[in-house]
Amino acid sequence: MSPRRAAARGGPQGGVRPQGARPPVVGALLIVAAALASACGFHLQGRVPLPDPVKTPYLEAPDRQSEFVQSLRRALLSNGAHLAREKDQASAVVSIVRDSVTRRVLSVSGTNQPNQYEVTYTIGFVVTAGSRELLAPQEISATRSYSFDERLLLAKGHEEDILREDMARDLADMVMRRLASL
Repeated sequence: MSPRRAAARGGPQGGVRPQGARPPVVGALLIVAAALASACGFHLQGRVPLPDPVKTPYLEAPDRQSEFVQSLRRALLSNGAHLAREKDQASAVVSIVRDSVTRRVLSVSGTNQPNQYEVTYTIGFVVTAGSRELLAPQEISATRSYSFDERLLLAKGHEEDILREDMARDLADMVMRRLASL
């Protein structure tokens, strides 16, 4: 029998690997992939390391109970920030200067009834530390659309609320990424 056939059959020259064992090349590729993922700045979703200037922020907003402000507060806390109770105790002040939701009709039926709406959530913010501006005033928005049927009025109203909460979370994540870049 040729050495090649013996190796293919798991003979004396080819050796038999225990079941479940990986060839050394696969192990090396896994190590290289892990090193590349960590070197590119990969982080698990939802976890953004905050720089020192925003470790103890004060969140200033006209409406402290809006979906966006609540989402940003949760995101800051889950990423290790300690929210300051007073402005003078903070390392930075995140000022929400705009927090608005608009809804417009996208399409109507033949009887002139709305078929589809578009909801846009827009926020404006600025980040300062004392008299120094860390992030210039910025405005970001998220837009979603949904179909509408007046026979399902309660369900469609609930759908809009869910979309608004989802957009608030998305906007809070965008702000967190910008804060992490400081």
